[in-house]
Amino acid sequence: VARFGKSLVEVERLSKNLRGKLAGAVGAYNATRLVTADPIEFERQVLENLAIEPSEHSTQLVEPEYLLRLLLEMNVAFGIIANLADDLRNLQRSEISEIREFFTSTQVGSSTMPQKRNPWNSEHVKSMWKAFSPRVMTMFMDQISEHQRDLSNSASSRFISDYIYGFCAALSRMRSILGSLYVDREAMKRNLYSSGDMVLAEAAYLLLAVGGDTDAHETVRKATLDCEANGTSLAEELEKDEVSWRILEDMCSRRMHCDAGTFFTKPELYRGMAMEKSLEISSRYRDILKNLREGMREYR
Repeated sequence: VARFGKSLVEVERLSKNLRGKLAGAVGAYNATRLVTADPIEFERQVLENLAIEPSEHSTQLVEPEYLLRLLLEMNVAFGIIANLADDLRNLQRSEISEIREFFTSTQVGSSTMPQKRNPWNSEHVKSMWKAFSPRVMTMFMDQISEHQRDLSNSASSRFISDYIYGFCAALSRMRSILGSLYVDREAMKRNLYSSGDMVLAEAAYLLLAVGGDTDAHETVRKATLDCEANGTSLAEELEKDEVSWRILEDMCSRRMHCDAGTFFTKPELYRGMAMEKSLEISSRYRDILKNLREGMREYR
């Protein structure tokens, strides 16, 4: 949300900064100077009807950097949703299986395994990015023209609308995925608990260090080795050391607001500020997007 939100704000800003021209064939106002006393103001008024400003300088071409910067930022946003699609696709793997894309009752997943549900929508977004992202090289190449009027860009520039359509199609598909995604909370919990309380080794080491154990890392490291050797839990090994366990009881009460026994059986408690941060970021960008939508309606 944070990555895509910033990119979307930039896309919107750059899209409002596109420029045009009505300055004659070579940008010198030769023809319009014959029909109006102020061809520069005339250009401004005509382009104002299209909600764009005149390019500060134009020859036969409008300065290409305005459009290039917009397309490059679109490519950045495209990469972000492709990255998300990849993450969603991997989270649907059988050995993880924490989320699932929506499937209709008549939908076929795998052509050979009837029970399988392929993450084909996420795969589609990633595949779209692979097809369209390399076109950024052509966008850079279209920045260059001979004598600032070359028509070697005339064919390649026609594919810009094709690129924008592909980007929008991928966005639409990603929106559909996120709007119908099934989250398997039990699978998430199972994966979290799969390593037992060993996932809390970092927390144990930090609590001991803050509580005064100057060799806390070594204390916990040795405990983890004993866990592997004895087939015991981290809490069981730490509890054997009365001094360490006393520190953990005190620090868990002060920092986690629970006893050490409860903390080491509930690894989901060790989440820092993840939930609060996620909600804050989501709320902030929800407001930003709301303002963007209102601004776009006004712009139209």
